[in-house]
Amino acid sequence: MQINRTASAHWTGGLKDGKGLISTQSGALTDYPYGFASRFEGIPGTNPEELIGAAHAGCFTMALSLILGEAGFTAEHMETSAKVTLESVEGGFAVTAIHLSLSGRIPGADEATFTELANKAKAGCPISKALAAVPITLDVKLA
Repeated sequence: MQINRTASAHWTGGLKDGKGLISTQSGALTDYPYGFASRFEGIPGTNPEELIGAAHAGCFTMALSLILGEAGFTAEHMETSAKVTLESVEGGFAVTAIHLSLSGRIPGADEATFTELANKAKAGCPISKALAAVPITLDVKLA
């Protein structure tokens, strides 16, 4: 099975004064603004790192749901945040770390089991695999 998803970016202008628009095939984002100011100066709009974080948190949590089910558990609630770190390094900027923070209510699971299964999901989710060049850390809290 092969699944293809598409997204696009449109840009006009220079780096600092330019403006971009991001769109996704699903329509979840349609001509959503991004640019230098939203990436580096906290101005409203999105940025590539935020989008990577959303994709990673979503993929990881979905993968964990599968792994929990295979282990006989069903999540009552799970919440994952992803902190994507962009830093100035020699030669420019780079994503240098991703930290996933997970909390969840999993009836019947103890903290050690939840942590073990979450680490399995972190290693196996397709977005984690795609981002393997970046150190990915995880903290887990059973609510």
